[in-house]
Amino acid sequence: MARKQAEELSYGIIGLGRFGSALASTLAEAGKEIMVLDCNEEKVRQIRNFTEHAYVVKDLQKETLRETGIQNCDVVVVCIGDKVDVSILTTLNVINLGVPQVVAKANSPEQGEILEKIGAQVVYPEKDMALRLAKRLISKRVFNLFELDHNIDISEFKLTSRLAGQTVLEAQLRNRYGVNIIAISRGGWLTTDITPDYTLAEGDTLVVIGERDKIKRLEDAL
Repeated sequence: MARKQAEELSYGIIGLGRFGSALASTLAEAGKEIMVLDCNEEKVRQIRNFTEHAYVVKDLQKETLRETGIQNCDVVVVCIGDKVDVSILTTLNVINLGVPQVVAKANSPEQGEILEKIGAQVVYPEKDMALRLAKRLISKRVFNLFELDHNIDISEFKLTSRLAGQTVLEAQLRNRYGVNIIAISRGGWLTTDITPDYTLAEGDTLVVIGERDKIKRLEDAL
């Protein structure tokens, strides 16, 4: 699996528990290119309904991972939360293989702290699911994607008619609200190549980064 352009990211998933299997099937159904690794032959066989790049591995050592080619993925998610030692070592191996973005599942703050220190972005599936559901219930437009720290979020929301027809420069979201647009999705196509003369349209999905209160202020303004 060769690394592709940013708009065609490829994803690697290590571990096919409930979280890993759900993630793999969701990404595959969305048309994303995925590679999946697990030590359990039956789990790998089942996931092959979604991708041909599903491999049984005898271990998760660095050389074994390298042989699969998972280092060519743009994003790798380590979905091993229960076995802390395996989770940490596997995450470290993937990072050392040079994968640009490594996400690791954690089941405790202590495990998450170690994973963050070695360079992974950490997710807490049950906690994150509850927080995202709450935010979706509170707001029909804004959906929090990642909480980078206690104050900075990456969020997405549907653009209303208020900014439709304006260019990014004219909208001045950075000057007015203190948030930055990092991606725009339109008609199923996602772009990160956002120039000042890019014209916004109603229904566009904006992905923005900023302080939580400033994102909330933008939501209220729209």
